[in-house]
Amino acid sequence: MALLDSNQIQSYLSTLPEWEVQGSELVRTFSLPSFAHALLLAGAVGQLAEAAGHHPDLRIYSYNMLEVRLTTHSAGGLTENDFALAAQVQALPLRKPKA
Repeated sequence: MALLDSNQIQSYLSTLPEWEVQGSELVRTFSLPSFAHALLLAGAVGQLAEAAGHHPDLRIYSYNMLEVRLTTHSAGGLTENDFALAAQVQALPLRKPKA
C-alpha cells in the first residue's frame, strides 16, 4: 500500500470531521457517556479493524474517553487503508454524553 501525499491526506481529512493528523497517524478522540460506552465503542472499532486486517492503537482514559490512532506500520505512515477504516468508525452510531 502506497503512502499518501499531503494533498491526498487533506482531501481525505475533509470527509472526516473530528479526525486529525498527528505526525504519521490519523487520530480521533471520542467523549462518551460512560466507561461502558467507551468499552463498547472500542470493541466495535476492534471488530471493524479485525475484518479489515488493519489494527489501530486504542486507548481508554478518564473513564469515558476513547482515543483511536491509525497508521499503516508496514508502509511507515498514512495510506488509503487508514482513511477507509476511519470512515467505517465515523459511520458507527454514537451516543453523546449529556452536557
